[in-house]
Amino acid sequence: MKRYFLPVVAALAFALGAAGAALANSDHAKSHHAKGAAPAAAAGHGSSLIPRFPGAHPRAWLRALRHFSPKSAHTAKPAHREATHRQHRQHKQAPKRRAPTRQAAKAKAKPKTEQQPRPTHPLRATTLSIYEQTTHTRVLAHQGCYAARRHEDGVVILDFGKLSYAHGGYGTLLFSGRFATNRSITNAMFAYARGYVSCLPDGSTASIELARGTSNYHPSGPSAYTAGVRWARETNRLGRMLARQGLDEHVDSAAADDAEPAWDPAFRQTRQFFHGFRTAVHGHTLFNYGSLDGGVGAVWSARQAWYVAGGLPNTKALPEIYNSAMAEQWAELARIASGKYHRSIHFAGVMTQGTSDCDCGLRPTEAHDALATALDAEGVGHVPLPDGGTNIVG
Repeated sequence: MKRYFLPVVAALAFALGAAGAALANSDHAKSHHAKGAAPAAAAGHGSSLIPRFPGAHPRAWLRALRHFSPKSAHTAKPAHREATHRQHRQHKQAPKRRAPTRQAAKAKAKPKTEQQPRPTHPLRATTLSIYEQTTHTRVLAHQGCYAARRHEDGVVILDFGKLSYAHGGYGTLLFSGRFATNRSITNAMFAYARGYVSCLPDGSTASIELARGTSNYHPSGPSAYTAGVRWARETNRLGRMLARQGLDEHVDSAAADDAEPAWDPAFRQTRQFFHGFRTAVHGHTLFNYGSLDGGVGAVWSARQAWYVAGGLPNTKALPEIYNSAMAEQWAELARIASGKYHRSIHFAGVMTQGTSDCDCGLRPTEAHDALATALDAEGVGHVPLPDGGTNIVG
């Protein structure tokens, strides 16, 4: 055996050397392939979060996103890579064990009562609401992800247009002119919620009330009351979907109506819609983000205006405050409600529109100050008025 020992060892050494060379060549080829794929990945990583709507208003969208865009927006991950982002977050939650650094050793040596400060993200009290032109889930997921990148916290209204009826079902006429069923609206809002939650930074405490918005502008259909019932049922359904997927920690389901007196002077359709919603809703809020069109008594009476701004259970006011006159009108209604009905209007903030590039009225901070000043002037400065609100674009 001894005389065969050295030849065998030599043969084994030669075989191992050949195998090592082959593996090295293979690794080099894989590395070269990965470098070649990098530009494609970078292109996807930098894709725009701006929805490409087929309808009008692209300039308003660009102005709005330019004004509200965070400084690090160019590094945001597109929402259409939701699965990849989720895997990345799971990987971050279970890192590989590494040798302790000096900083880690020092932190470990500190008493347990001393905790290292966690990075915080300032929450934005003013959210971005949208006049929707589509119910495409990918577009809505992009919108939700963008809201998370801005650390939005508060009420977000997705306005899907006026109430409509087609093909034997209730829905809305979108701002693109297309009909959308109630169910497709709910699915689109769920996509927004998933995009929002998936793009929130780890440890974020941000949360939004996501409201399905419509208006009282010439609703079409057999019954405004039934439309309200169906609107409430879909609001309930979205709430259940959020709870099943564990998204309700950061997103609450809500509804909203841009109720304006000039669109329904008789108050008939508006009252029926609100009443139908009330009979079917399960604890979700209905926000009125409308106007008073000249003030109390100009079109609607004080009782009618108050009815849709807090007079009904589960209703709150998110009033349009585009100028000081509108603030004074809402403050007057608040005074009448407090003195005549012994109830306060439930304000949820203020509604503004446009961007700094557009002369569209008061900006959010100015609108809030205008309403607060008007409430003080009417002697009802004690009425709660939360900071911020929402700015709508489309």
